[in-house]
Amino acid sequence: MGWKITGSIPPEVNKCILIVAPHTSSTDFAIGRLACWYMKIDASFLIKKESFKGLFGLFLKALGGVPVDRDKGSSIVHQVVKLINNSKKICIIITPEGTRKLVKNWKKGYYFIATEAKIPIVFGFVDYAKKSGGVGPTFYPSGDYEKDFEVIANFYRGMKGKHPENFNL
Repeated sequence: MGWKITGSIPPEVNKCILIVAPHTSSTDFAIGRLACWYMKIDASFLIKKESFKGLFGLFLKALGGVPVDRDKGSSIVHQVVKLINNSKKICIIITPEGTRKLVKNWKKGYYFIATEAKIPIVFGFVDYAKKSGGVGPTFYPSGDYEKDFEVIANFYRGMKGKHPENFNL
């Protein structure tokens, strides 16, 4: 497809949160899954449990989908930390923008999951302007979100989503 895929998750990293940005189009999912397969990254992604019905549910599981309970009173952070703690090896993809639309602030769940589970955050990216994607640095959160977010944001600044007007840093 003319894309350049770069980077890798260090072999010693058995558990991580793989954040991916910019996320401005549903096409990002297809490109991301193809990139993961190309880089031999066995990655999972979170999706509401209601989507796992019938054949579509089987399809989602085959792609790496993990059902989460989004009902009030259910903490997705705690659900995912428990999943991570019960796994020997796991890589969970999270798009911190939370939607393909323009958002003012990124959601912080990915950060709290990584901090609570004591695992790194790996920077995944899709840059439509350069037709490149892949994996950047592996980052160990300090617990100071504001300070750490500056490091994260600096990595993604200048990247262009398919719909650049929907990416805000």
